[in-house]
Amino acid sequence: MPSPAAEPASEVQTSASASPGTPARTPRRISGAVWAALGIVYVVWGSTYLGIRIVVETMPPFLSAGARFVTAGLILAGLIAWRQGPAALKVTRKQLASAVVVGLLLILGGNGLVVLAETSVPSGLAALLIAVVPAWVVLLRAASGERPAGFAVLGVLLGLAGLAVLTLPGLSGDVHLGGVLLVILAALLWSVGSFTSGRIPMPSNPFTASAYEMVAGGLAGIVVGLVRGEQHGLDLAALSTRSWVALAYLILFGSLLGFTAYAWLLQSAPLSLAATYAYVNPVVAVLLGALVLNEALTWPIALGGGIVVAGVCLIVSTERRS
Repeated sequence: MPSPAAEPASEVQTSASASPGTPARTPRRISGAVWAALGIVYVVWGSTYLGIRIVVETMPPFLSAGARFVTAGLILAGLIAWRQGPAALKVTRKQLASAVVVGLLLILGGNGLVVLAETSVPSGLAALLIAVVPAWVVLLRAASGERPAGFAVLGVLLGLAGLAVLTLPGLSGDVHLGGVLLVILAALLWSVGSFTSGRIPMPSNPFTASAYEMVAGGLAGIVVGLVRGEQHGLDLAALSTRSWVALAYLILFGSLLGFTAYAWLLQSAPLSLAATYAYVNPVVAVLLGALVLNEALTWPIALGGGIVVAGVCLIVSTERRS
């Protein structure tokens, strides 16, 4: 998932959570750099589901995901120290604790469960199930006392209806139902992490926050992998070159380039434009899964995916006007 996944979706929630208080921007021409960054977010984050699926062909899920995020987090921390000075990494104990909690929810729970699920669930279906995250966030906000707009509620209902249709392959036995349920749980945990990040004392620098989140979530993923016994029988020589390349892609492009491009977009483009990744990424993921891995595009996936994308589009368009 937008990675980190998320990551797709998926690691920029700390930046996005600060956006509601951003002063309104005056209309201006969208530059070529903005379109280029948006294209990176569309394609790179949309491709992370494909990358995960290829990684887990020969690599253990939690150990590979943990290694990905620890590596990406350390690289990001090094870049921050190099560009902004070591002081940019300083945080209070409360901020560090908050970043760890969000990292556990997003990286270990949200992304880690997706990686585990993709051992039995097609990458395109996983992306569509994760696309319902905006609907879960609206429900969490409503539970906290906020009153969502009418069209946002309609978007939630559409998203949940699409989710119901997307579970049909699992109910019919065409896809492992346990994997489908894992992705749904991952989406819920990602939503809780995104929702929580805007309500606890996070580091003021979103890059610093993400570095700590990735390292904390990655270390936790490695621990879970070891507890699950993923290290037993692990033969590094048996890991395919294809999986190694996919893992390197997820680290450098999914976690670093995608996040940097999105964080830059939040400061250089209208939020309404940047937020369109939420309903473009699943489409990219489905197309790549079908083209590269020959994943079947069944009628429940096509119909449910279309309903989910429509619901997310309605939510995003409603939220950006509020």
